[in-house]
Amino acid sequence: MSASLFTSDDLAFLGSLLATAAREEIMPRFRTLHTVDRRRKTSSFDIVTDADEACEAAVLAGLRTRHPEAVLIGEEACAREPALLEAIDDAELAFIVDPLDGTKNFASGLPLFGTMASVTARGEVIAAAIHDPVRADTAFAIRGGGAWIESASGARHPLQVAPAVPVEKMEAIVGTNFLPEPLRSEVNARLSRLGMTNWFRCAAHEYRLAAAGDIDALFYNKLMPWDHAAGWLLHREAGGYAAHHDGTAYRPAHRSGGLICAADRASFDAVRAALLG
Repeated sequence: MSASLFTSDDLAFLGSLLATAAREEIMPRFRTLHTVDRRRKTSSFDIVTDADEACEAAVLAGLRTRHPEAVLIGEEACAREPALLEAIDDAELAFIVDPLDGTKNFASGLPLFGTMASVTARGEVIAAAIHDPVRADTAFAIRGGGAWIESASGARHPLQVAPAVPVEKMEAIVGTNFLPEPLRSEVNARLSRLGMTNWFRCAAHEYRLAAAGDIDALFYNKLMPWDHAAGWLLHREAGGYAAHHDGTAYRPAHRSGGLICAADRASFDAVRAALLG
């Protein structure tokens, strides 16, 4: 990571910014929502709340002050201005922010949601932070510098993916709801080839679990950058391997092609064969 482009102090600031925004804008609204506070975007699964919008505004304001030259890409801002996504590959420095990942969980009163941000340089992810507002800790990753969890007190614990296991013993997160038919039904019919499958409606926690070695594999289809760029780097820096369904390399500007994350290339191949045939 270029010392002049984005420093370790910048990463610490980013983590603090996510934590402060979550503490001030998300947690006071948790389990206090009424029907009018949640608004449908593209489907009944895709909703937005006042917490999403207030947290994003706070994070983007802080980033704008510290990095006035950077491109800022927030999930809710992109809902209003989709063209923002086109800047990812060319921007010298960009921040991609998901203010409240797992909004449906949050709106349901389920304490399984997170606040995520990734940092990109010319389309490559160079740093990431995923904050858990409930536990008040943050997972960090620096490209080439590892991944770790940091508590509110500053204590650090390194992250490491689980050792490779046979596919029939893998516990995996498998999101099939965005797969087109008939592929969705075909993949769902193959889920029993893995040891156990789950889906938590929250990529922030799913990536944290995989990076910590508590989940063996992840399988996704829809690839909005705020959902995956931070987690992809976290998993990679924790020792994992990831690629699109066809084996090509992931970049945050890619919004299709699916993504499989596993312990290593052999495990990736095993998951792909088990689920995609």
